[in-house]
Amino acid sequence: MAPSGRGVQLIPVSSSAAAAEAAIGIRDSDFGAMEEVRLLDAYDDGTTGDLSRVEEGGGSGGVRRIQVRVTGMTCAACSNSVEGALRSVNGVLSASVALLQNRADVVFDPDLVKEEDIKEAIEDAGFEAEILSEPNTTGTKAQATTLVGQFTIGGMTCAACVNSVEGILRDLPGVKRAVVALATSLGEVEYDPAITSKDDIVNAIEDAGFEASLVQSSQQDQIVLSVNGIFSEFDAQILEGILTRLSGVRQFCLDRISGELEMVFDPEVVSSRSLVDGIEGGSNGKFKLRVMNPYERLNSKDTGEAASMFRLFNTSLSLSIPLFFIKVVCPHIPMLDSLLVWRCGPFMMGDWLKWALVSIIQFVVGKRFYVAAGRALRNGSTNMDVLVALGTSASYFYSVAALLYGAVTGFWSPTYFETSAMLITFVLLGKYLEALAKGKTSDAIKKLVKLAPATAILLVNGKGGKAVGEREIDALLIQPGDTLKVLPGTKIPSDGVVTWGTSYINESMVTGESVPVSKEVDSPVIGGTMNMHGVLHIKATKVGSDAVLSQIINLVETAQMSKAPIQKFADYVASIFVPIVITLALFTLLGWLIGGAIGAYPEEWLPENGTYFVFSLMFAISVVVIACPCALGLATPTAVMVATGVGASNGVLIKGGDALERAQKVKYVIFDKTGTLTQGKATVTTAKVFSEMDRGEFLTLVASAEASSEHPLAKAIVEYARHFHFFDESETDKKDSRVSGWLLETSGFSALRLRYTHSVEWGCCCLSIGERFILGLTGNNLFVSIKVGNRKLMTENGIAIPDHIENFVVELEEGAKTGILVGYDSKLVGVIGVADPLKREAAVVVEGLLKMGVRPIMVTGDNWRTAMAVAKEVGIEEVRAEVMPAGKADVIHSLQRDGNTVAMVGDGINDSPALAAADVGMAIGAGTDIAVEAADYVLMRNNLEDVITAIDLSRKTFSRIRLNYVFAMAYNVVAIPVAAGAFYPALRVQLPPWAAGACMALSSVSVVCSSLFLRRYKKPRLTTVLEITVE
Repeated sequence: MAPSGRGVQLIPVSSSAAAAEAAIGIRDSDFGAMEEVRLLDAYDDGTTGDLSRVEEGGGSGGVRRIQVRVTGMTCAACSNSVEGALRSVNGVLSASVALLQNRADVVFDPDLVKEEDIKEAIEDAGFEAEILSEPNTTGTKAQATTLVGQFTIGGMTCAACVNSVEGILRDLPGVKRAVVALATSLGEVEYDPAITSKDDIVNAIEDAGFEASLVQSSQQDQIVLSVNGIFSEFDAQILEGILTRLSGVRQFCLDRISGELEMVFDPEVVSSRSLVDGIEGGSNGKFKLRVMNPYERLNSKDTGEAASMFRLFNTSLSLSIPLFFIKVVCPHIPMLDSLLVWRCGPFMMGDWLKWALVSIIQFVVGKRFYVAAGRALRNGSTNMDVLVALGTSASYFYSVAALLYGAVTGFWSPTYFETSAMLITFVLLGKYLEALAKGKTSDAIKKLVKLAPATAILLVNGKGGKAVGEREIDALLIQPGDTLKVLPGTKIPSDGVVTWGTSYINESMVTGESVPVSKEVDSPVIGGTMNMHGVLHIKATKVGSDAVLSQIINLVETAQMSKAPIQKFADYVASIFVPIVITLALFTLLGWLIGGAIGAYPEEWLPENGTYFVFSLMFAISVVVIACPCALGLATPTAVMVATGVGASNGVLIKGGDALERAQKVKYVIFDKTGTLTQGKATVTTAKVFSEMDRGEFLTLVASAEASSEHPLAKAIVEYARHFHFFDESETDKKDSRVSGWLLETSGFSALRLRYTHSVEWGCCCLSIGERFILGLTGNNLFVSIKVGNRKLMTENGIAIPDHIENFVVELEEGAKTGILVGYDSKLVGVIGVADPLKREAAVVVEGLLKMGVRPIMVTGDNWRTAMAVAKEVGIEEVRAEVMPAGKADVIHSLQRDGNTVAMVGDGINDSPALAAADVGMAIGAGTDIAVEAADYVLMRNNLEDVITAIDLSRKTFSRIRLNYVFAMAYNVVAIPVAAGAFYPALRVQLPPWAAGACMALSSVSVVCSSLFLRRYKKPRLTTVLEITVE
């Protein structure tokens, strides 16, 4: 866990530690190597900042922020008093006081208030104040406009807690955006560091009654290291001395207890790896450093929360077991019973024991409920802690009152100490089980994090760029441009390009593609994938947050942080739930009490020595403790969290709960043709000559015209002609095919797009139908003009199309091929047929969608005959042809007018307007380009089966969410009347408060476990897709 700043020393780089340096003989030469460090270029300007965040004039509109040392505070009441005094000063925008650090953080308008006024306000409140000077930040770069910080938030139990935290964060000055996720216990806050610091955010969350700490931020010049070797204060001084001498280090924050070192440095001066090398080298190996992975720290936080709950539960259980024996077992053992009924003072020994044991449970173990409830009420909100504190307090204080009343009057009413103890025990058990279950919902991210190897083998290059050695480094210290060695059976440590060697890489853990992919020189590789066979040397290209694996983790995390629209219902119910329950409990108490007073039920129903008030109070307590808002709050986020993780493991990246909710309502799926339904690999299937020209001469002329184009169709034609002339040419000669001498020289080339024509839809306008290629070819002093295009191009240039050639082109188009006409001077001499094979799964996926009640539509820029032929082959009935890319969005809008939910499946590049216009955009075949902004779903494989998977997963997820809501609502609808005694007159069914507490604790656990069933999701295969039926 990142140091919170409490009990931590903040050292500016300008401080001196000469004595420590002298102790180990640090010399200037030890740091001479720092001058040769390579500058980093992977960091954006303006993302740096110091840890203390003391800004002068940094805010817009003249807003300033200072820190003040406050002396004399002893408790929270003191810090509240200081905060109140500061906030009452005209011109102070915000003020937060940290009791343990004895500091106040104040944001104010310098036009209205001065520093001295702030100091005087604190002194008038009875404390001493000192304005802290700004730390030395000479040479730092400008701050970014905003930073995005991710915080762990402990203690949230329901949607009401989430709403409370979000509201508090959004009210902080400088906070632009705040999103809190209950299932992950994470909050993401976008804030202006010139106005609000991370400490302000942490303090605001903690003041609201929750625990908080920073996990990571968008600052890219900050690093957290775990330091081994600090055993004394002297060791800490040695480390501080080394850090103050390192060039580029601005500030550092050392937690001497945990051994965590947080540093802010200038990436343009020193790299993170050079920092680690400098510290380890400067200490002569005394200190060993390891980069702290933020997700590793987050996991330790989750584990710590579950462990804390388990300790509290064990303590409460160990104290509750004696109470159970005293209540149930001891009365049947004469010797023990006589000891318990022995009077000691005003009470019996058994009463003393129960009072003592329950007091420990109530106020020591159960302290967390009082603290959380008190702070929630202070902030004007209510949550489950309020209900638990109210129910247990009613039981405990009634029992104490009954004892005291008996001692005074001699009338001994029954006590219910064990009810309070068992309530707290069962609630803690439920919270422990809930923490374990919630931890399993984030297994997907944990597995993704574990894909990255811990270390990498760095090849050390000498002069001339040749490798002269190798060393093992922390994988988090890899820099762009590093050459890394990857052994067989090990993971690729970073995204990069192969520079030496060949092998097969298993990329299934990242892309979902099960077949190993062959890699050779210049092949891209993805960090976290497994090298199967040969040794590889790779050059790192993307590291840190730019890496594919990091982007996937970030995308999944962002999706889990988002709220599905259906969750708004739970948030609303949670905001009014607790007041309604307390009102129902009061009505229950008054109803039974008044009913007894007027004789509505017989006295035989009362417990032994009981009164109407006691009888009524037990029903009211049961109502309070059995009602649970937690289950409602967990119903949606836990299911979304599991679903996004399951999707990521299957190569389907979901960008949020809202996208997941829309996808389950999809009625139309629009497919692009080229590269989506087809393989996107154009091949020439036919070359027909309609003149006396030799076939080889014909292909040479056309290939010479296309050699200057980079369009896939042009490449397919050139490749076909090359194979015709040099069918025995090896693959290694392909790169030299254009300069092999068989192509004719070109003296002029032009491509003119006709504004009224339609492209063939190959993603490029070089050889689209309706374009004109006029080429002068010189060979044997002969000048000719070649025109390649469609019918309109030929007609415009005065080239007639004979009927037999027209019939041939029509036949090609009806066979799902594209006919390309070739004109030689003023005569049509031939036709080339180009086909793009359909994907093998296309027809089955289309049929599967129809079975699911989803109508597939193909929208393409190709001609109508070709489009209809392709649609017929895959089974699509509705086709829109000759549609330009911009027109696809219009098609989508026309389908949306009737309220239909429309999904668009495209390549994410040419289809960006359509993807953005659709309710659900699916970018297929994204591979490593997962940051497709316009898409809601990113299908990493180029496989149409994932379209089925995306829709099927969303439907199953929301079926599970609805089931969760049924569980949560039905539980409360049934449980509250039972607890209130609605069935007692007829069935004599009474739910004791301790049993009500057990039910309440298990309700949220049952909802989380219900969501965890989604982990068993298996995506439909081609053999089972056709078995899908409409629900």
